[in-house]
Amino acid sequence: MTALDAVLARITENRLRAAARAVAAVPSPTGREAPLARLLASRLAAAGFAAQVQHLDDFQANAVGRLPGSGGGADLMLYAPIDTLTTGQSELDVPWIGPELRPDMLPEARDEGPFVSGLGASNPKGHAACLLVLAEALGVVRPELAGDVVVAFGAGGMPTNAIEAPGYPARANTGHGAGCSFLLERGWHTDHAVIAKPGDFVAHDEVGLCWFEITVPGIHTYAGSRHRLPYRNPIVTAADVVTRLEKWLADYPARHRTGTALPQGVIGSIAGGWERMLAVTPAACRIRLDVRIAPGTRPLAVKRELAAFLAELDPALGLEMVLAIPGTSTPPDAPIVRAAIEAWEQASGRPHQPVPDNSGATDANILRARGIPTARVGMPKVTSDEFDVDFSRGMNTVDIRAMRRLCEVLARTTLSTTGKEAA
Repeated sequence: MTALDAVLARITENRLRAAARAVAAVPSPTGREAPLARLLASRLAAAGFAAQVQHLDDFQANAVGRLPGSGGGADLMLYAPIDTLTTGQSELDVPWIGPELRPDMLPEARDEGPFVSGLGASNPKGHAACLLVLAEALGVVRPELAGDVVVAFGAGGMPTNAIEAPGYPARANTGHGAGCSFLLERGWHTDHAVIAKPGDFVAHDEVGLCWFEITVPGIHTYAGSRHRLPYRNPIVTAADVVTRLEKWLADYPARHRTGTALPQGVIGSIAGGWERMLAVTPAACRIRLDVRIAPGTRPLAVKRELAAFLAELDPALGLEMVLAIPGTSTPPDAPIVRAAIEAWEQASGRPHQPVPDNSGATDANILRARGIPTARVGMPKVTSDEFDVDFSRGMNTVDIRAMRRLCEVLARTTLSTTGKEAA
């Protein structure tokens, strides 16, 4: 039995199901990942990794561990984030997620035939569970490694700021790759990295993202005086701005398409006025939007493009860029990309074809920006005749069979990169 055969023999559907259930059952909304990080670190340690919980603060934490090689080979990081975009708490998610929380939106693991569902069961937790089961298999088999294998689970991988609610501390270092950045700042660098995130293909680049805030000015006045005082309601003006902005966003992707990326944008929030005091108009209304940017595009270039559009629309509109994470690229012929593609082809039994028109961003941008060549590989979104798959269902349901194939891709990539033959 080869080292690969021995590792794959340990990666059974039962172990994958148990791991998916275990991680899905521990709530880990962005900014509250520490309990799940403790579970993952303890399992890495039990598998023989030199493991630790790496706290960003009392509530945010990464889990990371190292399985050392003999030396002389390349070190590889297998990475997955562990935070969920929503919380699973009705008071925080409803009505924006829908009229109520469905079972798949709760941090409670459920078996559904070949699937496991629960909040984040696929993205990101099913991908993290694949890394965990692979790490445990490596710990048992102990293949001869020339380089170290680092397995890391990161806090704050979702594109979200801190949750503003009682019991959630106000802070700025939450989401947007905060855990991944902290991990690398504390010395956990490797020669190569593979990030496990959705998509049944190997990606060598991906889009970045910019967040913008548009301020629509108006006049604070009173309903009883509307007919006597100057009147400019920014909420009404914002409605026109949003309509025109949506058309600009619809046309934006065609101007920024690359061979692999079709960056999109959405208006995610609008705020203005006192909900407790509907008798008055506010002096301003805020529109916030996410605009994805192609690899190689500078955030300031997109800001200026948007600013020019807004200036033609209404010179009084204000614009600020409140977040910027550039898109990144690893050369397609880099060793880690070639190794991941070869592993994907061997596991899939068909030639790999690059998938175009991508607009998803991950912590791969953080890894690449810090100088680590990175490939991204993952699972396809679930399909089923038993239930409809909307955005949330796709995030919250994982196919155990797809997990097994992803583990094979990761195992083959790991051994070809860090195994004794790779030295």
